Amino acid sequence: MEYTQIGYEVSGRIATVLLNRPESRNGYTIRMADEIAHALQTANTDDEVRVIVLTGAGDDFCVGADLSGGGLGVTESDESSPAPVWTEPATRVTRELYRSDKPVIAAVRGAAVGVGATMILPADYRLAADDSRFGFVFSRRGIYPEGGSTWFLPRLVGMGRALDWMVSGRLIPAREALRSGLVSAVHPSADVLDKAYELARELVQKTAPVSVAVIRQALYRMSALDSPEPAFDLDSRLIASCAHSADAVEGVVSFLERRPPAFKGLTGSDQPDFLPWRSRTGTDTSEMN
Repeated sequence: MEYTQIGYEVSGRIATVLLNRPESRNGYTIRMADEIAHALQTANTDDEVRVIVLTGAGDDFCVGADLSGGGLGVTESDESSPAPVWTEPATRVTRELYRSDKPVIAAVRGAAVGVGATMILPADYRLAADDSRFGFVFSRRGIYPEGGSTWFLPRLVGMGRALDWMVSGRLIPAREALRSGLVSAVHPSADVLDKAYELARELVQKTAPVSVAVIRQALYRMSALDSPEPAFDLDSRLIASCAHSADAVEGVVSFLERRPPAFKGLTGSDQPDFLPWRSRTGTDTSEMN
């Protein structure tokens, strides 16, 4: 895909996905959604990439859907169809973030409103500028939340705050977002991206990619279940598999030798084949088996 509304580059094993419509404050379009989704898929299948940084060009991360045409541009849906045949633009991105084997760091400056707020919910870290503002403003536009945000947001901030923020549609300042757990850290605007790359480099240098991939998916898939019994069973199989894991050996030896680890496992080929959310071909499945 030729990218016209985003930027994408890989450096130092870090992939940067840049929303790149600063003239419209990174107003979100269907084209942008498809480009971001494609870039995330590219990063996720590239063994050279260890961490993904998601950010926006200019003063704002994303002010929501581009309404300059007078509407939402939602013309692909077919309301008469008995089955979903169309994926709304925010879900195209959040689904890829949710399924990612690579940790994702969202670096937010300025406004993150509407899809600008829902898009970052599946990220592993959300770093914000001290002047950032977040808004789940759907009730004030007469529309509905998107991108699976009614699933993600209560898990991050609790049901009470999720109800307040989504029902009222009010803007949330960075400090409130930090206190509530929506963001991981707040920094001066000029420092946010540098802090994101600093964190990304730490993850590249100190963590095992296969371990990270399993951990982030297990947290999502297991924490939503009614009982810990499936987690008990999976943990037993995972810990038993460590006896045959080169990464597990390297983790212990590097600790004893007081040196940085050199993990060799690859997320595309070296994840355990018994993970319930992966098919026999090693690809993500949408439902737990």
